[in-house]
Amino acid sequence: MLEALDFHALPARHEALRDELRSFLAERLHDYPTDLRARSWQGFDADFSRALAERGWVGLTLPREYGGAGLDPLARFVVVEELLCAGAPVAAHWIADRQSGPLLLRFGSEQQKRQHLPAICRGEQFFCIGMSEPNSGSDLASVRTRAEANADGWLLNGQKIWTTYAQHSHYMIALVRTSGSAQDRHRGLSQVLVDLSLPGVSIRPIRDLTGAEHFCEVFFDNVQLPAGALVGEEGDGWKQVTAELAFERSGPERIYSSIALLDAWLDWLRTDPQAGQERLLGQLLGELMVLRALSVSLAAQLADGRSPVVEAALVKDLGTSFEQSIPTLLGDLLGAVQGAAVPHLLQRTLAYLERMAPVFSLRGGTREILRGVIARGLGLR
Repeated sequence: MLEALDFHALPARHEALRDELRSFLAERLHDYPTDLRARSWQGFDADFSRALAERGWVGLTLPREYGGAGLDPLARFVVVEELLCAGAPVAAHWIADRQSGPLLLRFGSEQQKRQHLPAICRGEQFFCIGMSEPNSGSDLASVRTRAEANADGWLLNGQKIWTTYAQHSHYMIALVRTSGSAQDRHRGLSQVLVDLSLPGVSIRPIRDLTGAEHFCEVFFDNVQLPAGALVGEEGDGWKQVTAELAFERSGPERIYSSIALLDAWLDWLRTDPQAGQERLLGQLLGELMVLRALSVSLAAQLADGRSPVVEAALVKDLGTSFEQSIPTLLGDLLGAVQGAAVPHLLQRTLAYLERMAPVFSLRGGTREILRGVIARGLGLR
């Protein structure tokens, strides 16, 4: 699938990354079945992430002085696209590479940068996101988790939920309230860096419909943080988290979550063409090409130093709708196939994504929240 796409929108120096990366992935994933490839950025494999880091493919956009490659987001787009289309298990380093590292680079203290960025680039520190809370949904401004200043730093109490792979992470960057109340909305919010091994932190995995446990609840009971745990300036949390969400929502993972299923179906069509399926194939590939072009444009804006908050919300909304449509459309189509039996591995991949697809429009902000962001950005509300 990937080889058929037009890559001319990306600089040649970045395209040069593809051949070496494809060789690496072909060797590492040669016996990886399609239904495991469908997990991709939810597949946790610390050894795989460290192997990527050894080759310089983690922390690509971070400066060389902090252990990174000093490349721009367009280079990272190439690497991420190859990883996702191969179905590589990238969850271990994903959050740190995509947003926690860039956030610390932009807002963190020099001590925070020196302590964490090189470790991220080596694949030694994994991060999770502390945004969502019970009874708040995607309304981040209503968070109640609180960090109160004391003689030793900050005393943290509260709860986070839907925290991906918190049980395997070393740190969380959490959005918390450091002054005022939930009624104050954006005012009084800050971000803190939480060492998840500290006393008072407890983590409870949540099992989903597929049997996986990548989401977690995280509880803070009088967790004492040092003074240096504050990220950026106190009270700037909303500005910082908005910038972080632009990183989270802008990547190609928002369009490729069902790519393993599309590839498996296409492989079957090559060996056993089914009448009438060419139209659906053309429809899906056309949508994919448009979404990919939009996603590349977001990477270009990030490379230019901009923070495309509204644009990222728009592409995520469109992209997750596309991702969700693939198992729905192929499920209907394959259920009506006459004659030759649908390959078992294709059925297993479809079954996994049918159960997983509802999550696509929840993670990173619900569809309703995103459309509110878009409407405000367009001056419609």
